[in-house]
Order: sequence, then C-alpha cells, then structure tokens
Amino acid sequence: MTCNLLLIDDHALIRAGVRALVSDIPGYAVIGEASDGAQLPSLALELSPDIILLDITMKDTDGLEALERLLAVQPHSKVLIVSMHTDPDTIMRALEMGAHGYLLKDTTAIELEQALEALRSGERYLSPAIAHTVIDRALRGVQPEKTEPLEKYNLTARQLEILRLIVRGKSTREIANGLGLSIKTVETHRSQIMKRLQIYDVAGLVLFCVRERIISLDD
Repeated sequence: MTCNLLLIDDHALIRAGVRALVSDIPGYAVIGEASDGAQLPSLALELSPDIILLDITMKDTDGLEALERLLAVQPHSKVLIVSMHTDPDTIMRALEMGAHGYLLKDTTAIELEQALEALRSGERYLSPAIAHTVIDRALRGVQPEKTEPLEKYNLTARQLEILRLIVRGKSTREIANGLGLSIKTVETHRSQIMKRLQIYDVAGLVLFCVRERIISLDD
C-alpha cells in the first residue's frame, strides 16, 4: 500500500527536490503540497495524508504555528519536520509540540527513506546529525539530584553498551563490526532493549538515556 505524503515548504525548488527523492523510494507518493503553513490544516483534512513533511521557516505562517493549528484539529497526524535549523531550542520545541521526527534539509535520500519508514511504522525519527544537539539541550533540564537505579530495567552491560551506540546514531552493522558481534545478535539485543524499556524509537531512547544519565556529552 502506498504511503501518501503532504509537502509544505515555501521554496519551489525544495519541494521539487523532495518530490524527486520521494519518486525514487518505492511505496511513497507526494499527493499534495503548499507553500504556506496556513494551508496545512485544510489540506490535511482534505487529503488525509499518512505523513506530513513540514518546513519551519516560511514567509507567512511558519511551520511551528502550522503544526500547532494542525494538531488542534487532527491530533494524531504524523509530522516530519524538514528544516535547515539546528539550534536546540527550535528542535526541542518542534518535538515537544508533537512532531514525530526532525530531518535536516541537507539529508541524503537514504536518510529520508529511513525517516519515512520510521514514521510509517509508528516510530519517531531524529537525524543522527542533530542527536548531539538534542542531548545537550535535554541535559540542561536534568535535575542533579535525580538518580534512579538502572537495575530495575534489567539491562545487561552489553545491552547498555549497545544502547549507548544506538543513541549515538550508529547503525546495526556499525555496532556489530565495532563490537565483533553478528548483525543478528545486535538486532536481538536491540529488540530486547526496546521491549524492556517500552521505548520503540531512537528519539525516545535518546531522551531516556539523558534522563537516566546513561550517556553524557563526553561519551
């Protein structure tokens, strides 16, 4: 079944570029587009897209304002922010407002496909290039006195090691090669980690690791 996309960006060349990338990804199609965030709620209601690709900086109604208006009428919409902004406040605000993913505009076709697949599967997606930024921003809100024993999560030392690598943006193959394990073994550990934590997306794992101090900026 085709996954239908709605594209909102005020630059015609950007929209053309995204359409071209999507056309090369099997199972996806852009069914509508607009150059102004003000059009998002009505277009989403009319077209019922599976995923909305939304820019932040636009001339009239910006993406975050459009996101707020959209979620007021369609709270379960899946929105992937596609932006040039890398500042932590903007990224965190978008995620806290309800965006399901954040992708940088200089992304590759492979990463775009990974992001779309994640949202399509009910997960969230965070570009590895900005994971450090999100961790930095999230760490500022960690209360120094908050400490909870990790034993309650029943993770082994190996699983904690793999968890740290996952949130650092390493692929399953990279983790396997780096630790001298098979890809199947890493996939098994990954599945067990997510099941035990009840977190099934990388963005959620990042925030969990920051909160529980499993990672730091100096890792």
